[in-house]
Amino acid sequence: QVQLVESGGGLVQPGGSLRLSCAASGSIFSINAMGWYRQAPGKQRELVATITNGGRTNYADSVKGRFTIARDNAKNTVWLQMSILKPEDTAVYYCAADLRLYGYTSYLTYWGQGTQVTVSS
Repeated sequence: QVQLVESGGGLVQPGGSLRLSCAASGSIFSINAMGWYRQAPGKQRELVATITNGGRTNYADSVKGRFTIARDNAKNTVWLQMSILKPEDTAVYYCAADLRLYGYTSYLTYWGQGTQVTVSS
């Protein structure tokens, strides 16, 4: 019923930039928060950045000043602009959305399939 499709991952050198995109589609009535999480090998999934439907943002301390999250409510799309990338940013990045489907009253969190970001020289 719902798909979150991510794109934009890849290999980049330290200091470089990447832009991730995530589009939600399906029988979506409304979306509250959207966000990006990441999971590095051998580590737990962690929050990178979130944004509410009103535009309020929240960032992990490790990415503040380097990453920017933005969204288009009309297109159910969220982006993550990543700059000054470091090797420690290497991870699988997942898009998430708290959304409500038509015919339902509750909001649930849906996840994308993940996109690999590798920062290496």
